[in-house]
Amino acid sequence: MHESGLSEAIVAAAVRRAAGRRVTGLRVRVGGHPVDPEVVAQGIQLAAAGTVAAAAAVDLVLEPMTVTCYDCGRSGPVDDHLAMVACPGCGGVNIEVTGSDDVILESITVNSGVREPA
Repeated sequence: MHESGLSEAIVAAAVRRAAGRRVTGLRVRVGGHPVDPEVVAQGIQLAAAGTVAAAAAVDLVLEPMTVTCYDCGRSGPVDDHLAMVACPGCGGVNIEVTGSDDVILESITVNSGVREPA
């Protein structure tokens, strides 16, 4: 599952940044393909179990791609995978999909100075 691997990578990056300090919050920007925010947040919680990021609050910022149809002129966010291959308005395939598909761990909140036992 896409969200599972994504969640594990986010937690791994947060744990590296935390350098042994307890992580209390994560802010993650997810661009591109539609993802279920609840599934990603739960995946992060599961991946974080037993790490310094266990029970961290998760703030997801979703930035969907945009689809523009050259047949009907419709432009709007990609809200499902089908919109990346055909216009949601007219069904035309003369479309352009733009936007970033980056996943960025924007920030972590840690308990400063408090190190977890090794």
